[in-house]
Amino acid sequence: MKTHISPLTKKVAAMKTHLLLLTIFVAILTPGCVEREMSITSQPPGAMVLISDVEVGRTPVTIPFTWYGDYDIILRRDGYKTLKTHAKITMPIYEVPPLDLLSAIAPWTYHDSRYLHFEMEPFVKSSDDELIERAEQMELRTAEDVGP
Repeated sequence: MKTHISPLTKKVAAMKTHLLLLTIFVAILTPGCVEREMSITSQPPGAMVLISDVEVGRTPVTIPFTWYGDYDIILRRDGYKTLKTHAKITMPIYEVPPLDLLSAIAPWTYHDSRYLHFEMEPFVKSSDDELIERAEQMELRTAEDVGP
């Protein structure tokens, strides 16, 4: 018994094959990429965040970043001491040369999310007596530095 396949069925099968090959070709040639983001939270929330002297928003805040390394971070909020710190963002293994070439041609996107949390200390106003004492100590140190 001979099976007859219609010309339309052959065309549909050929189109599916071509579509599959095209999809594979595009997936191979489409460069992969890395999406990097840094999320910063604080206790209490609502602190103004500056990264490398650029204001990026209030906590909680999520921002994209481009490079790995050490970031200077400043958090400010009324009623709390200004927090000056830094965060070292290390590169993942797939970003280390020469592996980064493979991640660049991978047909998918890598997502690198970093989470940073900071505790802020309440600001305690100094009493008048403490301010006078510190001023007197500073005056003595200045007099010692200047000399007779």
